[in-house]
Amino acid sequence: MKLKGKRALITGGAQGIGQAIAQTFCRAGATVYIADINKETGTAAAAALNQEWGNVHFTLLDVSDDNDWQRVCSQIVGAAGGLDILVNNAGINIRKPIEEMSPDELDMMYQVNIKGPFLGIKHVLPIMKSAGGGSIINMSSVCGLIGHKYTPEAYTTAKGAITTLTKAIASRYGEFNIRCNSINPSTANTAMVQNMLKDPVWREQRLGEVPLGRMAALQDIAEAALYLASNEAGFINGVTLPVDGGVTAY
Repeated sequence: MKLKGKRALITGGAQGIGQAIAQTFCRAGATVYIADINKETGTAAAAALNQEWGNVHFTLLDVSDDNDWQRVCSQIVGAAGGLDILVNNAGINIRKPIEEMSPDELDMMYQVNIKGPFLGIKHVLPIMKSAGGGSIINMSSVCGLIGHKYTPEAYTTAKGAITTLTKAIASRYGEFNIRCNSINPSTANTAMVQNMLKDPVWREQRLGEVPLGRMAALQDIAEAALYLASNEAGFINGVTLPVDGGVTAY
């Protein structure tokens, strides 16, 4: 079990990619803390995983709130004695182009997608330093590596910031045995995406850009997170890992 004895906090872990990562980490032996702003969904997700794996806990978290991060990290340290893995997965996408997006919508995008991971890293670094190391995984996007004509510019700039934040943390905190990497997936096959695929124009746009000819499965992304969290990736630091079927290959 690759993560046996490890303690992991996953933001946005109640559904979608975050839930797939939580399930995969449970299967690998980790104690998992699902953090989400949706209490009902998060509680249900933790309960479902507990039935099969155990060692899963839900904690309410607004990733844009500094005090919330302090509270959650203190709770985890008090209960588990420390934290080995942080997955900054929570994010939002207001699907409007730059000409239509309001300043308030832009602020909301940046509050969750940039400020959230920034605060999470800020608060787990002292915990990991005192423990002798850890693994931080930031969920970026192919849009954090390339321009993408079908994606709102606010989302692209936010994910670009996460890609470079990852490298900055990796370079400064590697000396403490703290590794920081990002996963940069293409469009993932979530329930929302499955509904959008019913539109033939949208389907042609998104599938047409992927050399492998399909959307990224949630498990594709979860397995990448498992690798980066595990000791097998012990010398992987500052990497931006595209899980994209080849979208960024050309």
